[in-house]
Amino acid sequence: MRWGTPWPGADLARRCEQAGAVAFCAGEFADASAYVTAADMARASSSAMIGPGIAYAFARSPFVHAAAVRHLARRAPGRVFLGLGAGTARMNRDWFGVDSSHPARRMGELVESIRAFLHAENGEAVTFNGEFYSIDARIRAPVLGRLEVPILVGAFNVHMLRTVGRTADGVLGHGIFTDRWWDEVVDPQLEAGAAQAGRHASELLRWGWVITAVDDADPVRAVEDAKLQIAFYLTVKTYDSLVALHGWQDEVAAIRAEFAGGDPRALGRHVTDEMLWSMALCGDTAQAAEMLAARRRLPETGFFSPPGFLVSERRRARYVEGAMGFLHGRFRSGGGVHIQHT
Repeated sequence: MRWGTPWPGADLARRCEQAGAVAFCAGEFADASAYVTAADMARASSSAMIGPGIAYAFARSPFVHAAAVRHLARRAPGRVFLGLGAGTARMNRDWFGVDSSHPARRMGELVESIRAFLHAENGEAVTFNGEFYSIDARIRAPVLGRLEVPILVGAFNVHMLRTVGRTADGVLGHGIFTDRWWDEVVDPQLEAGAAQAGRHASELLRWGWVITAVDDADPVRAVEDAKLQIAFYLTVKTYDSLVALHGWQDEVAAIRAEFAGGDPRALGRHVTDEMLWSMALCGDTAQAAEMLAARRRLPETGFFSPPGFLVSERRRARYVEGAMGFLHGRFRSGGGVHIQHT
């Protein structure tokens, strides 16, 4: 396993690289662009892979995604990846003003059309003809040339995971992915999708986020913050199939009732130790090490992410420092990525 973190800022990032971090990623929201943050990463890092993790897929055209990736690749040659996520139907409709119907099929076409732009040589027309995207771009300027950049998709449900297996270079797993979810859902669906396209699922990248809050000075608070983050994620009904797999319906019902009419800071009290140990590394260094040893399945490249829900930037930075100290020397660093294309 290799480790990285969501972008912690230039100063912490340099220390993370020295401690063995091999990748940094960035999400986005109404006040932050994953691509702008990735440009900051390119400037302030020297060896780690950098990229959106994730960028809202349908909020941008294939051309815009590909142009941003090429721009990043000039600043960080050989170190760029692209992580895409569909977002919710409501967000796409009401925030972005775009159609996101049939998201799995649409995502597959988006990945292929972005790759068409990235693989085009100078003088070649960039063409793609699909159900959702139709492209016939004749870019006369000598600014193209084949560019290999791994494209990963933030996939949770069966249909999106199969799309990853058919078209993408790998999956970027959510922080709530448990060992059972990786084993019983992610892998079989990646294999099914890969088989449909004549690909080898073993060559797909399996990256993902890991909820991490390590603080030897205040381990109780670290556990509370990890529980609060898990609870916040589980307010979203998208993840009900994972909840059902583990039999956590009663706990999640209590979380959602609290969220709807109670105190958001109290959400974590409904997260059991079983849930916590299945989805997080937290507490002091000794407990985090025990939790790590108990996990049989973590992402091949894990973004060890501090809790963010109702957690200050200062405390998040403290958790990054704790994770850095905890992870240093535990996992291998270096090594590139293999990109499988048909």
